[in-house]
Amino acid sequence: MSAVPARLHLEDSSLLRRVTSADGTADWCYMHANPSHVYHPCFSEHLLYDMKRTQECIRRELAADSSPSAGIHHLVLASDDSKVFNLGGDLSLFSQLIRNGNRGRLLEYAKLCVEVAFNLYQLYEDRVHSIAVIQGDALGGGFEAALCCHTIIAEEGAGMGFPEVLFDLFPGMGAYTFLTRRVTPSQAERMMLDARVYPVEELLRMGVVDMVVPRGEGLQAAAAMVKRNQRIGNSLRAMNTVRQACRPITLDELQSVTTEWVDAAMRLNDRGLKTMERLVRAQQRRAESNAPALAFA
Repeated sequence: MSAVPARLHLEDSSLLRRVTSADGTADWCYMHANPSHVYHPCFSEHLLYDMKRTQECIRRELAADSSPSAGIHHLVLASDDSKVFNLGGDLSLFSQLIRNGNRGRLLEYAKLCVEVAFNLYQLYEDRVHSIAVIQGDALGGGFEAALCCHTIIAEEGAGMGFPEVLFDLFPGMGAYTFLTRRVTPSQAERMMLDARVYPVEELLRMGVVDMVVPRGEGLQAAAAMVKRNQRIGNSLRAMNTVRQACRPITLDELQSVTTEWVDAAMRLNDRGLKTMERLVRAQQRRAESNAPALAFA
């Protein structure tokens, strides 16, 4: 990053590393920080709670600056694992909860996911512009997290897709809501059900990704965008308001969809659950061998 960090916010047990820019106008949040064991770069409950706490902290800081002339604030979401942005939901937890018939706990997890997702889209009024930096693969919920952001910057060679249909489920933490803001509804449905891992170069042509940069240059591209955007902060704030007025996205909508996801998950048969568990083992092998993330799919 070209911006010099002023403050590093990181507890020893946190899986999210937050760096605030020197001028206080941007927060850089890196998932999968400080793994102390063989770690699966997915949306574990631990990571989700770390993200929610960080989002709430940033929201409080922004609320403390009530000046009408306050500029745009940037929230950049990236990964400390250069090969993986995020592999999506915690499949091991899903399988356990479904087999135990624990719908309530699965619904709690799903609602936590969509709260974090909605905060990426609208953290505090019109004040925040979010940027996802995809340096490695983004699958399932990882793809959804990127779609929640206003801008997606991806590095060459990365892939994004929804593997959920492999175990007869669908991506239910914001995929349809946010993907249909970038492609047609019919195209979104195809992408949600074809289990393809799309090269980011193809997603750029489709309008799903906003920018593709050479390998290793994603963070620099994000820093340059943050700097450019400071000159048009008032315009970006206005666009946030216009976007929400014309094509509103609400937390209620996301929670309604994710409740349907929970109901669908609880209907999975043994074949679907065994496929899910096979993918869990593939994740574990990848973590142990540090193999490319695409081996998961």
